[in-house]
Amino acid sequence: MEKFGLTIEHTDAHSSARTGTLITPHGEVTLPMFMPVGTLATVKALSSEELIKAGAGMILANTYHLSIRPGADIVFEAGGLHKFMNYHGPILTDSGGFQVFSLAESRSIKEEGVTFKNHLNGDTLFFSPESAIGIQEKLGADVIMSFDECIHYPADYEYVKASVERTLRWAKRGQDAHKRSGQVLFGIVQGGEYPDLREHCAKELVKMDFPGYAIGGTSIGEPKPVFFKMVSDTIKYLPLDKPRYVMGIGSLDYILEAIGMGVDMFDCVLPTRIARHGALMTSQGRINIRDQKYERDFSPLDPACSCPTCTNYSRAYLRHLYKTDEILGKRLLSLHNIHFLINVVAGAREAIRNDCFNDYKQEVLHRFGDKKGF
Repeated sequence: MEKFGLTIEHTDAHSSARTGTLITPHGEVTLPMFMPVGTLATVKALSSEELIKAGAGMILANTYHLSIRPGADIVFEAGGLHKFMNYHGPILTDSGGFQVFSLAESRSIKEEGVTFKNHLNGDTLFFSPESAIGIQEKLGADVIMSFDECIHYPADYEYVKASVERTLRWAKRGQDAHKRSGQVLFGIVQGGEYPDLREHCAKELVKMDFPGYAIGGTSIGEPKPVFFKMVSDTIKYLPLDKPRYVMGIGSLDYILEAIGMGVDMFDCVLPTRIARHGALMTSQGRINIRDQKYERDFSPLDPACSCPTCTNYSRAYLRHLYKTDEILGKRLLSLHNIHFLINVVAGAREAIRNDCFNDYKQEVLHRFGDKKGF
């Protein structure tokens, strides 16, 4: 499709990590990249201008939530998400499938789609592959996602097999329904923890020739080794000349390991969510700003960081803001975590160009002292 394409510029000599440029109607972004999540057309506590200054390329917004509030029609009347939220870079919207299967207390899955309850007021809602595409066309993101069934973990083989076939049928229906120009639709590979189902789903989606592919059904409670195996079992069947996207990961070990396997795109609410609870990612390791030891610590949050939080405010002040529940505290802490994670991925790109990605990964994880995922 016009104004969309991927150019791979270099692959690391010692891994499958790669760097390149993704061209979209709203600008070019370098890969691999971390996408901050703006569920309700806002990355919580941060402005679009701050995200751009932090180095964000593409950001993500949520189809399900925006279809409820304010409604896709209102966003469309505003001129689409880019104008509505004043973000002029590329935007991706998910299909709402994960929320349908994670937030809805009761749901009925049929070939036509899914009937479920609005998590806010209990109203009955219905999502189909066609309606999910229609909502995303109104929202107007550069990249939109197929409507799929996000399978709970663990799930037995026969259920996953039937679900994969339904997801493939839904992918084709969504592809047939998608008519908006200047916008591309990605397919989503499911298959649970079963390698043969992952292979089958990936190969069938590739036959449909989507402009990009997501590895779905991960980060839903499975153990870390299972997550890595899911990605490995999928990515080997995806084209080298199209972007690969793992949905919902934001911890350093998951991101860096996936980059090493050749994944290009990531998103997660983690950096802003943990920041609102006082947890910070820094080059010196994890910091909990609530700790009393920071009460009289007038040094920067992270001396190696150039974000506005670290260049202008002390740990003591940030702790004071947090302890007094000041809104500014949540903003500054969120800004730092976003800036930090974007910069870690930028460092990964540079390491790939220099054929030393594995060394970079080990150095970052050792410095961060991260053994559990955050």
